[in-house]
Amino acid sequence: MFSGSIPALVTPFRGGSFDEPAFRRLVDWQIANGSAALVPCGTTGEASTLSNAEHHRVIEVCIEQAAGRVPVIAGCGSNDTRNALLHMNFSRKAGAAAGLCVAPYYNRPSQRGLIAHFSFLAENSDLPIVLYNVPGRTVTDLEDETVVALVNKYPDRIIAIKDASGDLSRVADHRMGIGREFCQLSGNDELWLPHAAAGGRGCISVTANVAPALCAEFHEAIAANELKKARELNDRLFPLHYAMFSDASPAPVKYALSRVHDWIEPEVRLPLVECSDEARRAVDEALVLAGVLPG
Repeated sequence: MFSGSIPALVTPFRGGSFDEPAFRRLVDWQIANGSAALVPCGTTGEASTLSNAEHHRVIEVCIEQAAGRVPVIAGCGSNDTRNALLHMNFSRKAGAAAGLCVAPYYNRPSQRGLIAHFSFLAENSDLPIVLYNVPGRTVTDLEDETVVALVNKYPDRIIAIKDASGDLSRVADHRMGIGREFCQLSGNDELWLPHAAAGGRGCISVTANVAPALCAEFHEAIAANELKKARELNDRLFPLHYAMFSDASPAPVKYALSRVHDWIEPEVRLPLVECSDEARRAVDEALVLAGVLPG
């Protein structure tokens, strides 16, 4: 069972290549600042621009550097079911605790197709699966009935969901259809607080890349039912949540990290480009408001 502040890690690049030393430092910094688990090779990790060899190396390095201190949920999603299985099998051998599997993008499978896709993965790999629903990026929506059917069919294999649909009613729908113990994680930083109030266990977060200690403290306040403190921290974090998407993600969060650490470059891979001057101003202001950078 996962909970807490879980950063969807960026993949640092330098001169067009994976910056392994910077990534190792990022993993250590995240763990030292309270992150409860790590997610390499998600959307924020620019997985869609990584070759399979790079993808696997990023996962491998993350697991090596974490060294059992926190679990690693490896990004294993693909719009090619067999390639997703390839990622899952590699991640299992490398020591990942679970695989984050996004609904297939571009293909636009039906709900029957989604059930077939995830059933194939569940039946052909023993790596636990965290479903990832983000219809704003994939177009395909993992509907409530589909999630309930999959989890009830594979209760020991499909163990959690990262929901970035923006529909908070789904937390209750999943609780009613699956059970209150099913692990639900927010995929939207700005909805972390109400998602938790509805029954969520934490957030797979973009903002936690750059403000891990603050995000960890925020989760601790929620878990302790300290609503006043959680609201105060949410107010500090909220501008930062929005600034992370002031341009195509993850360009703003990579810029933010470059402001916090001189060992991370703001470099992204095409078709993404570094964020605009307007986005940089929004990020700078939000970092100061959150107390991540001095005013």
